[in-house]
Amino acid sequence: MKSLVLGSTSPFRRSILEKLQLPFLCDKPDVDETPKEGETAIELVERLAIEKAKSVAAKHQNALVIGSDQVALCENKILGKPHTQENAIKQLMSFSGKCVTFYTGLCVIDADSSEHYSLVEPFHVHFKTLDVDDVKQYVEIEQPLNCAGSFKSEGLGICLFEKLEGDDPNALIGLPLIKLIHLLEKHHLHVLSALKHL
Repeated sequence: MKSLVLGSTSPFRRSILEKLQLPFLCDKPDVDETPKEGETAIELVERLAIEKAKSVAAKHQNALVIGSDQVALCENKILGKPHTQENAIKQLMSFSGKCVTFYTGLCVIDADSSEHYSLVEPFHVHFKTLDVDDVKQYVEIEQPLNCAGSFKSEGLGICLFEKLEGDDPNALIGLPLIKLIHLLEKHHLHVLSALKHL
């Protein structure tokens, strides 16, 4: 069986992949994440997922490498990380009553043959009408200063939402597992069968 490599150092992606109970390594991709001129958010995340997977695959043999990238959009604007509490409060208040869409690019590449499959998975977060005091309290407690969109959906961020809409809640955290399983199967890795042989 080919080894599995996650082309990411994100602890969130690592914890999601651990749900599959397959052994895997983590390796940091070396990729310039600057958007290209005229590139849409969807094109950007798919290209970066592929480039991250290829970057890591170049360092491994007999492996399937997973690359992933994510961007969040509100009213067609790409959301960055707030870095300060003030920016986080401002960003969250701008989402009041609106929908934020997360696009996650996903790629699985065979390190030996370079054959790869990729896709983009959307996930929609609908925000409640937000109260500024609640938002300040949230930012104070959770300090989501390095999170695109200024919230952690796996934590108290859930208090800010009206509803979540998408095929796979893991996509919101950065690794859509349902689609990942499909891509692994295209490379002839069937998770449940593989677990029998460990």
